[in-house]
Amino acid sequence: MQMDIRHYDVWVKIGLNILHYRKEQRLTQEQLADLCGEDGMSRNHIQRIETAASSCSLDTLINIARALGIPLYKLFEFKE
Repeated sequence: MQMDIRHYDVWVKIGLNILHYRKEQRLTQEQLADLCGEDGMSRNHIQRIETAASSCSLDTLINIARALGIPLYKLFEFKE
């Protein structure tokens, strides 16, 4: 998904939150991709989201949050 550069800082924070919760669960990017149960989800896609190299849909964020066992809003909690 093409990223709007104006929102890059938000995607960086979302990616860092995904990385944090994935590491907390001791999951690899491959394991998280498998748990998402989404066609086309791969380790590379997770890596690109975590590093803000790519944005994603709300559906994908919902699947990631469910796979991590966290409420969706946790991905949007940004500490300044």
